[in-house]
Amino acid sequence: MVSRSLFVTFVALCTTCLGASRLANAAEDQLLRVFMNHARVLKLDRPVAKVIVGNAEVADATVADPTTIVLTGRAFGTTNLVLLDSDGNAIADERILVSIDEGNTVRVYRQTSRSVLSCTPNCEQHATFSSSSSGTSSTAP
Repeated sequence: MVSRSLFVTFVALCTTCLGASRLANAAEDQLLRVFMNHARVLKLDRPVAKVIVGNAEVADATVADPTTIVLTGRAFGTTNLVLLDSDGNAIADERILVSIDEGNTVRVYRQTSRSVLSCTPNCEQHATFSSSSSGTSSTAP
């Protein structure tokens, strides 16, 4: 009897976790992803007249031609991209996530500090994370 109750609770918990995971994945799928220091080409259905980037330190957008935008990741973080047509109507309003290319990284752990190195082809340090008594701090070179 107790084991059945425990099993039902476990199944309910797993179902809840899977639902939360699906919501997180759906939210992540709605992000335009670009790697830091990489470009991504966006093709549009109609001509764009104005390009607005929420935080130009995180990402940059360049108009290659009226229906082609080149999005470049500048720094880690999120921002948004708004594209307007000649009448001022929104063509797109997308969230952008700039991250590191995980396939070419190495993490070095030294007690309470962690370094992230990008190795393409030579390893260069991207960020150092260290724990202190007041919390976690992060520095980027």
